[in-house]
Amino acid sequence: MDEREQQLIQLIRDGNRQAWGELIQIHQDRLYTSMVRVVGNTERARDVVQDTFIQAIEKFSRFDGKSQFFTWLYRIAFNRAMTLFRKDRGELSLDPLSSEERDDSLAGRQTPPEDGVMKRELVAEVQQALQQLSPEHRAVMELREIQQCEYEEIATILDISLGTVRSRLYRAREQLRRLLRDYFDQESNGNAGHTS
Repeated sequence: MDEREQQLIQLIRDGNRQAWGELIQIHQDRLYTSMVRVVGNTERARDVVQDTFIQAIEKFSRFDGKSQFFTWLYRIAFNRAMTLFRKDRGELSLDPLSSEERDDSLAGRQTPPEDGVMKRELVAEVQQALQQLSPEHRAVMELREIQQCEYEEIATILDISLGTVRSRLYRAREQLRRLLRDYFDQESNGNAGHTS
């Protein structure tokens, strides 16, 4: 937790409700991006994030400071997303996300312009494959691969055992490999025809 975030949390504890605005600003983009990946739908992710901040304000006295503030927020958001998912399983989108909603970090850093088309295709394939995972598996992948959380932190956020984290991560990676195998097979077959 950085110094400014600690100051804001202390201000809130001291009764300064205006500090919430800045604290929300610090975390809203990261939380929104994470929830888009978990729920697979931008509108639903927006609702989850909004509900999360409302709950965080209402339940702030429960934040004990033992974990990172984002960890605590993510847990609220994930629980909210799971509640919505269980309430109405049929509405979660399995459509790939639009280009504005994709996180290029899935396909690596800057690439030369000639690789742009391949990069966009790969990001689209990965996003589409991620949307076919269960929300629980997407959440574990998001926390480990995108947010770079340690296993113990993932267990805390999702309120599951360390063994369950490892198991879900293993299953999610295996499922992604299966889902992406056809894409990579096509790519390698296409590239094999272009060798000189």
